[in-house]
Amino acid sequence: MTRVLWPFMLASAVGLVPFTIYSTFLVPLADASGGGVAALGQLRGLGGLAALAVGTALAPLIDRVRREWAAAGGLAVLAVSAALGASGEFLLLAAFCLLVGAGTAVLNPALTAAAADRFDDDAAAGRAATLITATQSLTALLAAPLVALPALVWGWRGDLWAIAALCSVLAAYFLLRGRRKPGAEVAGAAERPGYLESFRLLAAVPGVVPLLAIAMLRTAAFMGYLAYLAAFYDERFGLAPGPFALVWTLSGTSFFLGNLLAGRVLSAERSRVPAERLMTLALIVALVALVAVFFARSLWLALPLTALVGAGHATVAACVTTSLVRRCGSLRGTALSVNAAGMSFGVFAGAGLGGVGLALGGFAGTAAALGGLTLVALVLARVAAKSSAGASRTSS
Repeated sequence: MTRVLWPFMLASAVGLVPFTIYSTFLVPLADASGGGVAALGQLRGLGGLAALAVGTALAPLIDRVRREWAAAGGLAVLAVSAALGASGEFLLLAAFCLLVGAGTAVLNPALTAAAADRFDDDAAAGRAATLITATQSLTALLAAPLVALPALVWGWRGDLWAIAALCSVLAAYFLLRGRRKPGAEVAGAAERPGYLESFRLLAAVPGVVPLLAIAMLRTAAFMGYLAYLAAFYDERFGLAPGPFALVWTLSGTSFFLGNLLAGRVLSAERSRVPAERLMTLALIVALVALVAVFFARSLWLALPLTALVGAGHATVAACVTTSLVRRCGSLRGTALSVNAAGMSFGVFAGAGLGGVGLALGGFAGTAAALGGLTLVALVLARVAAKSSAGASRTSS
């Protein structure tokens, strides 16, 4: 499967790099633009807003054009954004953030849906989709050192120009790949539902709305947790940024492994664990571990709890992706795009709610706020499981 999907995996990895460069070299970028670190940090939020708006607005179109062409368009936008960012001008960096958010909002669901479409079997399609998300998890773990090392030679501007060139090459590859495919996909587009009808049909698929809500809530809880994790380890255990990097690596590694292994379990030909049941179990583990880590008084207890939070959330993410791919059929592109947009919103909602909890009740308040989000997701997981059971009985 990796041999078949390597272009999709490479493109999904490249899509995460522009914002990694932005975050890694935030201080040099602030010096070059004259905008200040705080101002540039706020610009990063524009990408999330763009991803939310574009991902939702263009969701039905992902199913009406060839996936490879949608991916090529997303990569072309990323190439333009990287070139603009290399200028170092404040306004162009704002455009960079907007375009990266918009480009990834199209690129990621298009790649995930295209990877799933390569396989007719539902289990294999789900496995292909989770392989793309696992690649993104691994990239998030490794991207910072990978962009930092070349920058020693050519600086952060060289990194951005390199990404612009790579995205351009990949965009051309997917454009040509789409032209080589048979015309049945485009010919059938005329028979597909209209723009608003796509949203209505998607909402009518059993369990899809709860699954999309679970993805948003899970993302909010996890990203809110990550937003304050460094502050927690510093205050509770006195970990400076250097040693905390190992904690961050532990969290990222557990997330990658959880996503990868859950995808394999769910794609097994004789898997005895339904996605909904595994998702419920993973949410319970994530809820308990997330709350417990903020109350931990021992570093050696907090570390395994941190790993459990990452693994639990990664498993939930794999279950949601697999379930959406299996349930939505020809609407999977729309579903994955709406899912990505919802998760973009979850990033900001989680950081905001976690901050409110911290202000009102310290880290116990953060645990309560983010644990509450996970608890709601757990309730919705039961709703999704019941809808799946009901749909199975109806079909039988």
